Amino acid sequence: SSNEHKLNFKKSKEACLSYIQDAMLQKQWKRAAEFLTCYVESLEKDYSREHIGPSEMIWRIGTEILWHHSHSSMKEFNCFMEQMKTLGVKRYLKVCLEHVFHLLCNGQIDEAYQNLSLAESWRFGEQTALQDKEMKLIQAYRGLLDYYSWSKQKNILLEHGEDGFSDLAVEQEMHSCFRKAAVNLKEIIKIPGVWDLFVKCYVDLLEFYGDHNEAHQVLNEYAYNSKFPANPNAHVYLYQFLKRQGESKKSLVSALKILHDIVPSHELMIDFNTMLQKSKKRKKRRLGLEVIFAALDYAGWKENAKAWSCLARQVKQIVNSGKHLDWIKQEWNSRKDWWPAFHFSRYLAKKNWQENKSLSYGKALVAGVLLGKDCKYFKYVSHHGCKAQLKKFRMLKKFVNRHNPVYLRISQ
Repeated sequence: SSNEHKLNFKKSKEACLSYIQDAMLQKQWKRAAEFLTCYVESLEKDYSREHIGPSEMIWRIGTEILWHHSHSSMKEFNCFMEQMKTLGVKRYLKVCLEHVFHLLCNGQIDEAYQNLSLAESWRFGEQTALQDKEMKLIQAYRGLLDYYSWSKQKNILLEHGEDGFSDLAVEQEMHSCFRKAAVNLKEIIKIPGVWDLFVKCYVDLLEFYGDHNEAHQVLNEYAYNSKFPANPNAHVYLYQFLKRQGESKKSLVSALKILHDIVPSHELMIDFNTMLQKSKKRKKRRLGLEVIFAALDYAGWKENAKAWSCLARQVKQIVNSGKHLDWIKQEWNSRKDWWPAFHFSRYLAKKNWQENKSLSYGKALVAGVLLGKDCKYFKYVSHHGCKAQLKKFRMLKKFVNRHNPVYLRISQ
């Protein structure tokens, strides 16, 4: 019967898709390609309407197979993508973008730019308005490639000086690329979203031509506009810009404070801690201790010699002055149950001593203050340091032994 035929056809089609999926998961790209060919042929008899249309299924699966297939060529991939563009009007711009990404990954910059220009001129009735976001992405990536051309021309100009007719031609081409890039990049970063690469390129353009106020405004908007998603990089870019411009420490601290709240393990926390420690304000020095303790909560910082040096220096200052031991105690109370095993085991002492003497020194000083002179980490490192007749390790041992009562105070 007709219904039975449709049911059997549906089952066979689903089975074919299952085989394709299985082959792809096992990275059997040749086998997947063969099943996809069968699937495409079977669709000629299929008139059903599914939520995800057949053309989208073929596009997504086919792209993945061609990307990984050992015998696929760029010519075949280009041909396939051109076919996909004609199959689905609703997905035309998405297919164009994916085609451009593939061209860029293969170093075909000019071809990618040409495809973006063609896509930008595409019009298809109401679909043009419906795909407004995709069109903005098309324009943004074209702006990115204009920036790439601008950067190349700029480097040529800087390498060969600014004399002669040829340099004038290069400079004119560079300014032309700047204008085209700036227009498209400026438009895309107005839309709430994560536009890191586009923002960096646009700011680079503005800084080169001395428009520092506009660059500052762009970065402020990107970092602080509540319509944009929380983005650590936005605050990193703002901080780096402020630093390049020689802005006040207050501005730098403000930018890094927000970054600390979002990503306490960010590599810039060492810079943040250093600035806070140099402050005359007690509140900022207290924050500096909190910042470095928080960073060392993360596994990626376990062997960061600079971080341990920062913590050791501040702990030593506090212990020597006898003031603000409560700061150390407050930070230690929430960590004393897990930091000893996480940072101060005998195994780590041996490993750190063998690999990085500077790291082991900083950690041993902190361990000795926090856990006392009987701490396994401190005992191992100070013993081997004294045995190797290293002066700073003898001084370390004396310091911890002399201030052992501090351990008793903060451990209570």
